[in-house]
Amino acid sequence: QVQLQESGPGLVKPSQTLSLTCTVSGGSITTNYYYWSWIRQPPGKGLEWMGAIGYSGNTYYSPSLKSRTSISRDTSKNQFTLQLSSVTPEDTAVYYCAREKGEMTYDYWGQGTQVTVSS
Repeated sequence: QVQLQESGPGLVKPSQTLSLTCTVSGGSITTNYYYWSWIRQPPGKGLEWMGAIGYSGNTYYSPSLKSRTSISRDTSKNQFTLQLSSVTPEDTAVYYCAREKGEMTYDYWGQGTQVTVSS
């Protein structure tokens, strides 16, 4: 059973960089052919795919967030990390990490973590 767990600060100040880590257990992030995604849900809105890192380490980003987003991984810890720079209150959301098995189909999700951007 694959499990994902998000961790990181729940409060970030405007203009700072949001940094979250997803720790994966029960499966390796280098296993073919899975992609490890970050997805968020602002209050009252739908899910928004932010980006992903693939089994080979390639990264993929939403065009609307690409200039502010960086996803990396630490294979020794079986973790992948999201960094979102220059945050504003509009980046307030529940942030999820998830495993994609292809064609935007997600089979495992973290529980989600609330991040609030506020001074």
